[in-house]
Amino acid sequence: MKIAMQRADAKVWFGAAPPDLTVIARARASEFGSGADWLYTYLRTFYRDENRPTGWNNVVFENVGMPHVLWELQGEQVMGADHKLQLIKPGKLKPQEFDAVVGDLVAYLKYMGEPMAEFRKQLGVIVLIFLAVLFVFAYALKREYWKDIH
Repeated sequence: MKIAMQRADAKVWFGAAPPDLTVIARARASEFGSGADWLYTYLRTFYRDENRPTGWNNVVFENVGMPHVLWELQGEQVMGADHKLQLIKPGKLKPQEFDAVVGDLVAYLKYMGEPMAEFRKQLGVIVLIFLAVLFVFAYALKREYWKDIH
């Protein structure tokens, strides 16, 4: 899937080309999670920071160059003195609704990052079943060849 914005234009407008969030879930995957959890938290933790060129910062990715594109839905958050985010201006969605929208968006981005993942997993199960059946026949053939030697 391609976007309409050219990378050269984005670099001029934002100082850097925007990240491809479809591959972030795969790139951040580790033994601790799929990477989709990192992306979910990233999209929810933008806060207003007047010191940044875009006016936004992020708790997960400090000094991020990406603006908060979902701010109208979430509202404006600020970093409190206790280093916790506080919603100062509500958005169009309630916090629970916004979390659900971000969850759906992350699921879509994860799918777009690797659309063949489900087929690959199903094919892996089929191959393992085939190898198990092949092993049974190979073992029976081995016993047939070696029965007269023992």
